[in-house]
Amino acid sequence: MNSRITKSVFLKRKEENVPITVITAYDYAMAKIIDRCGMDAILIGDSLGNVVLGYDSTLPVTMEDMIHHTKAVCRAAKRAMIITDLPFMSYETSIADGVRNAGRLLKEGGAQAVKIEGGEEIVPVVKAIVSAGIPVMGHLGLTPQSVHQLGGFKVQGKDEQTAQKLINDAKMLEEAGMFSIVLECVPSKLADKVSKSLKIPTIGIGAGNGCDGQVIVINDILGMDADFTPKLAKKYVDLNKIISEAVTSYMTEVVARTFPGEENSFKMSDDVLEKLY
Repeated sequence: MNSRITKSVFLKRKEENVPITVITAYDYAMAKIIDRCGMDAILIGDSLGNVVLGYDSTLPVTMEDMIHHTKAVCRAAKRAMIITDLPFMSYETSIADGVRNAGRLLKEGGAQAVKIEGGEEIVPVVKAIVSAGIPVMGHLGLTPQSVHQLGGFKVQGKDEQTAQKLINDAKMLEEAGMFSIVLECVPSKLADKVSKSLKIPTIGIGAGNGCDGQVIVINDILGMDADFTPKLAKKYVDLNKIISEAVTSYMTEVVARTFPGEENSFKMSDDVLEKLY
């Protein structure tokens, strides 16, 4: 199947009980590999602030950052649906700002959809973005852009009040026109209940396997950070070790003058060389 994945495919997968696969990517090379693997969707998450730009949160990420990385991913991915995060303060200031910035991610970045964090409070801007013809994915539970308000990176919806709010928010976002909702760091039983209550698919990250699909940060499953692997992720390979060994070997061979060898070098005629002065 080579045709582009769309929101209609997401809804069909929900109906047929076929899990949806989503993963983050932030550059051309990684997106090209992921797309060829057959991933359903690639998310250019504002998590690039942490794993690419070196910030301690997603809050400093700008619209220009998101557009720049979205362009790179879109140059590579031909099949996966491309979804891009609306960064912090790109939609909270006004409905007009939200619509304008969502439009920029499609018009300038090349994405097919945007993701936005929040519940009841963002319904008006979601409706406006959807009315502008832009597919919108939601994000509930642990919403990193609200990390200070939430009191840190921790599981959400563990008590009756916050759990009920999450259920209510999900239903309101569905009614506002979203085509799917990410549930992050939510108890698995709650995520399962939310998933069964909606007609649109849920995409889990740290929310158990009862969701309609899963999303993960590519750097986490590749083991890029030697010092940290979040509980919600599984490290499928230790690339930090592999890359470190490769770089160390390169350095050793350069110092020993064993690299580059003849097979890595180019030749010229001795006759030409002898004429030089």
